[in-house]
Amino acid sequence: MGEFELIRRYFATQTPTHTSVLLGIGDDAALLQPEAAELLVVSVDSLVEGTHFLPEIAPADLATRLLGAAVSDLAAMGARPAWFTLALTLPEANPDWLAAFAQSLSQRATELGIDLIGGDTTRGPLSLTAQVMGWVKPNQVIRRQGAQPGDLILVTGQLGDSRAGLQTLLEQAAETPEIAYLRQKFYRPEPRLAWAQHLAPWVSAGLDISDGLLADLNHLLAPGHLGAEIYLEQVPVSAALCLYQSDSHQRYQWALTGGEDFELCLTLPAALWSQQQSQWQAQGIEVQCIGQVSAQPGIRVWQGDHLFQPEQQGYDHFRRQDG
Repeated sequence: MGEFELIRRYFATQTPTHTSVLLGIGDDAALLQPEAAELLVVSVDSLVEGTHFLPEIAPADLATRLLGAAVSDLAAMGARPAWFTLALTLPEANPDWLAAFAQSLSQRATELGIDLIGGDTTRGPLSLTAQVMGWVKPNQVIRRQGAQPGDLILVTGQLGDSRAGLQTLLEQAAETPEIAYLRQKFYRPEPRLAWAQHLAPWVSAGLDISDGLLADLNHLLAPGHLGAEIYLEQVPVSAALCLYQSDSHQRYQWALTGGEDFELCLTLPAALWSQQQSQWQAQGIEVQCIGQVSAQPGIRVWQGDHLFQPEQQGYDHFRRQDG
């Protein structure tokens, strides 16, 4: 099967849902109609075999993992998804693999409201890159800059599930309901698109948690200028994680530093929390206050009256992870 037959058979079958797509797959480039009075948001994510996923991953799971992680960057900015491109490097053009991957990718794209408009394919070790694009109103943008001393630190959902899901795969653990839940969290990130758009008018800064809570929180704290007090008992973890991992130290290690939860970490002026908390809860937004921004640099994690010492701060592709 040649490159263009591969594209035609597996990726050029979906009709774009956005009227802004004037020309999609099939030409040298896509033609898009800009939205009036809105900002274009662009991000890119890559997944590489052995770094981001195990060699034995099912193609359908790889598709949902790629697109969920990429679209989460749009959620982090308060944006609405519109389009994406896909660069796919494959060791061979296996029809069964491609059919399963393409079907899952198309289904997940429909769920997330994003159209595939082009890309590239080539031969080589398995890797994937998705460039995602979306729209946001200028007054709805969530940025990393803006946190102030005294702001509360919020997170959505629960933390640590994705890292635990990976652990179950590494251990080849027999599947139970809680292990199935954790693996789903690893394979199928859920970008907090709607939640971010509800929260955007109120928060002072924010991002999504990809490298671990502590590592990503540092980006909100103008490193060297601000710090944070985090209260461990307020960090949300799921019932499934508690059932799988009975060691509370390990649970919180994963919650603080495991990464790839793709939840939101946000800062909020303290006076707004009591005003907004019940309203957000009524809207079904799962958001928890876990600490406060401090004028004293550094992140301190408190377990009661004592400081909790995490074994690492989070993931960094270009830093040794064993020390």
